[in-house]
Amino acid sequence: MKSKWTTFDIVLTLFMIFVVIITLYPFLNILAISLNDAVDTAKGGIHIWPREFTFANYEQIFGSNDRLFQAFFMSILRTVVGTVTGIIASTMLAYTLSRKDFVLNGFVGFILVLTMFISGGLIPEYMLIRNLGLINDFSVYILPMLLSAFNVIIIRSFMDNLPKALEESAKIDGANDFVIFSKIIIPLCLPVIATIALFLAVGQWNSWFDTYLYARGNEALTTLQFELMKIIDNANLSSSDINSQNAEVIAGQTNPQSIKMAITIIATVPILLVYPFLQKYFVTGLTIGAVKS
Repeated sequence: MKSKWTTFDIVLTLFMIFVVIITLYPFLNILAISLNDAVDTAKGGIHIWPREFTFANYEQIFGSNDRLFQAFFMSILRTVVGTVTGIIASTMLAYTLSRKDFVLNGFVGFILVLTMFISGGLIPEYMLIRNLGLINDFSVYILPMLLSAFNVIIIRSFMDNLPKALEESAKIDGANDFVIFSKIIIPLCLPVIATIALFLAVGQWNSWFDTYLYARGNEALTTLQFELMKIIDNANLSSSDINSQNAEVIAGQTNPQSIKMAITIIATVPILLVYPFLQKYFVTGLTIGAVKS
């Protein structure tokens, strides 16, 4: 331990404090506005602490939509199922492509990468999903997002960096490919799996456009993000003729800015609660596969 701080230590500490402040300030500002009285918020000047503390904005959101709790459950369900199935599909394909004895390795890899540059477009995608009978069905949240070329490439790069001697020794002991995959490869790939799981979970949780396109006809499939988007649209519509900076409470409605901030907190907090458990794997999972021995 150093007995004295050097100039470099002081400068570095001050710089890191500055980084922490500018990182946390936007979130604290959003939280303060969401917990501040709507009329007072319209006056401006809210920073990291609410001037007139209230839960009225959140009460307005939950009171204006009786399907919000059902939508919250559906968002959790699609996030959990979509993340688990996505991890299973991505790791299995990545393991197959990491095998040098796979005959179609180059062809499948080329097709996979091609999807990152060429897309069929929204209309062909809608026609495909309609013809598959996925409209107003829960599987429309899972199957289209089951595989991502980016995720597969990241996992494959990680697997390519694993010692091949592990697989060879397992085969000598009589293990088949499934045993090697489940008992050896998967445990060693936990860092990259946790990283990809975070990508998938965030994507599933934040998605609302697929609900708008494919699941509007089934109220049981509505998601939190879709319902929150509708609340924002209604708030903007009710105050469309008033400048958002000078908006006041009209007919029991909070101003759009307050609603947007409260909705941002509602949509963000669940992911923030999950992220600390996966953060320690995040950097490792992304970088270790890029280092070749």
